[in-house]
Amino acid sequence: MIQVRQAGERGHFDHGWLDTYHTFSFADYHDPRFMGFRSLRVLNEDRVAPGQGFGTHGHRDMEIVSYVLEGELAHKDSMGNGSVIVPGDVQYMSAGTGVRHSEFNASQTEVTHFVQIWILPDKNGYAPRYGQIRVENSDKLGRLRLVASPDGADGSIAIRQDARLYASLLAPEQSVSLDLPSDRHAWLQVLRGRLSANGQDLAPGDGLAASSEPRIEISSDGEKSEFLLFDLA
Repeated sequence: MIQVRQAGERGHFDHGWLDTYHTFSFADYHDPRFMGFRSLRVLNEDRVAPGQGFGTHGHRDMEIVSYVLEGELAHKDSMGNGSVIVPGDVQYMSAGTGVRHSEFNASQTEVTHFVQIWILPDKNGYAPRYGQIRVENSDKLGRLRLVASPDGADGSIAIRQDARLYASLLAPEQSVSLDLPSDRHAWLQVLRGRLSANGQDLAPGDGLAASSEPRIEISSDGEKSEFLLFDLA
């Protein structure tokens, strides 16, 4: 079964300092049809204005992954971590029993464009933790590059859920595929370019849910494209 979530159907708010699209219900956006998909709870596409950001705030019992597309994002948290992530970096914060953090675009001229992902942990009450990896474009080109997994396989970030996150770049006419056992589900999120997936044409910002499909087959639609693919229990 395939379900397409078109970019224009997402919740959208322009707060001036933040232009954000919500694939699933989040904050002031509520759609009972889209409360998440399996353990994937939040998938926001954010653009943060120069010199702006998210002030210090708290989370708990959530696996949070950030994937930067353009610009840079400065992170600080109550665990003592501080870093600046740029395109190619994948950042992870397990909120666990509670953590406070801030995210800021320190540039005075460039917008920060990134994807914010929340995944429900397999149980509550973990100790908070932080992780970060670097994934070059060459590692993602023409293949599914594992960037998060339960066991940290292949140099990926280890997260506390039976979920795997892949990042990929496809040149024109390139394709990739992922086999899905009968008990697995997939969510595909197009970040840039146009794709075809299991017979569906997808544009930037579109999402696709796949259940009871033996395989998800993805090909670029005549232009360079970038996407994230979630393999979920």
